[in-house]
Amino acid sequence: MAIVVDIDVMLARRKMAVGTLAERIGITPANLAVLKNGRAKAVRLATLDALCQALDCQPGDLLRWEPDAAPTPQQR
Repeated sequence: MAIVVDIDVMLARRKMAVGTLAERIGITPANLAVLKNGRAKAVRLATLDALCQALDCQPGDLLRWEPDAAPTPQQR
């Protein structure tokens, strides 16, 4: 996947625990773990808004795009 989730980075900068963030934004710690580990297929804008409010950041601080690696000759 080319979208990288940097919630861990912001949690470390804010010195906040995952459980605290989950409580503040109103989702379960398990669902937050799915999101922060990059396993989520989608993110609701309301959840992104809540994350930005709780972490005092911009959406671009939490999500970034990286191009996929070029396929090797064996993958073509």
